[in-house]
Amino acid sequence: MSTPSDKVRALDRLVGKWQITGGSTGTVTYEWAMGGFFLLQHVELEQDGDAVTGLEVIGHLHPFGGERSENVHSRYYGSGGGTFEYVYEMEGDSLTIWAGDKGSPAYFRGTFNDDDSEMVGAWVYPGGGGYDSTMTRIS
Repeated sequence: MSTPSDKVRALDRLVGKWQITGGSTGTVTYEWAMGGFFLLQHVELEQDGDAVTGLEVIGHLHPFGGERSENVHSRYYGSGGGTFEYVYEMEGDSLTIWAGDKGSPAYFRGTFNDDDSEMVGAWVYPGGGGYDSTMTRIS
């Protein structure tokens, strides 16, 4: 594995700083790490009156002696000590972030506009919960 995968490189549209509005408000910043094999997300949000800060590392799993995973996985490390796992999937202009495994009933799905300056979507939770979310590029 000498180059980052096309599935990880497809997330390049996220690189930059974004203003978040909807069920959460604040900013997130995405940046490449380790030669483009990983994407980092820095989170500074408020949700339901609580500060939500954290770091997410996005890339393929590649265990010792094993093969690189087919899906792009992530691990989110939050300020409250919690960790969450996700699977990222970019298809055309649509980004899906599965909570846990691909196909989970909890997920985010958003669509980029034509110039990648905005992504509009929603978090969906089992039982009908969730919230709308809009990301607007700051830089």
